[in-house]
Amino acid sequence: MSDVNMFDQASGLRRMTQLSSTKVITVTGGKGGVGKTHVTLCTAISMARQGKRVMVFDADLGLANVDVLLGLRAGKNLSHVLAGECELKDIIVRGPFGVMIVPAASGTQSMVELSPSQHAGLIRAFGELEEEIDVLLVDTAAGISDMVLSFARAAQDVLVVVCDEPTSITDAYALIKLLSREYDVPRFKIVANMVRSYREGRELFAKLTRVTERFLNANLELVACIPLDDKVRQSVKRQKVVVEAFPRSPAALALNSLANKILSWPLPTNPGGHLEFFVERLLVKPNEHLGEQVGE
Repeated sequence: MSDVNMFDQASGLRRMTQLSSTKVITVTGGKGGVGKTHVTLCTAISMARQGKRVMVFDADLGLANVDVLLGLRAGKNLSHVLAGECELKDIIVRGPFGVMIVPAASGTQSMVELSPSQHAGLIRAFGELEEEIDVLLVDTAAGISDMVLSFARAAQDVLVVVCDEPTSITDAYALIKLLSREYDVPRFKIVANMVRSYREGRELFAKLTRVTERFLNANLELVACIPLDDKVRQSVKRQKVVVEAFPRSPAALALNSLANKILSWPLPTNPGGHLEFFVERLLVKPNEHLGEQVGE
């Protein structure tokens, strides 16, 4: 991709970030079923309730479920944008408290791994977005695909959701290992989800850090312990999230606290981590980056 095209695709974001800085956070987890999307939406709604302009990008491009979890009907999704049928602004769905949702396609194999032209189209779509955003939360797919790694390494902060199951811990470690060793991501914020007590959350974090400290040069920080709470299951059945359906429940209070903590994280003084930087980092393909690493 030429330098001219890079400039053109990021120019819209440059204009936007001159007006306001955007905190970009990728929420990931290594495996499915750890509650990653629910954590993403709850923190988004908690921040929007405080008047923040929040966007959730459903980056599980082939098995999207953010809009479904909120009971929203998306007329068009990201596949229509990449096909040139509409612009990104045309597919944004408004959720509770004005949260902006960018819905992806569901059950579309071609969206699982984007082609180079689709990848460029995604970047261009964000580059043309004129919405002012305080926080962009990127909810990735499960696993360690190139797209998951791209979204994680391009963000200002990486939030890794993990629960107290061997497979969850193993997959979270695999994700952290790849991002740390191959993409030089130095820091990871850990959310211990569905734990029976704060102590269990600390023990879960200890299990993860024991392995990472031994083999990786990565800094892990435990930022939240979300309790196992039946109100979460009840709220999902209602197609709502727990902070909206049961705002005084233990899980909701913990998720509100996480949202407040995220808002307190400082924005960097350099462009890194702003929405402009997020998109420009997506311009570098994972295999290109790996090639640079090998050549060093």
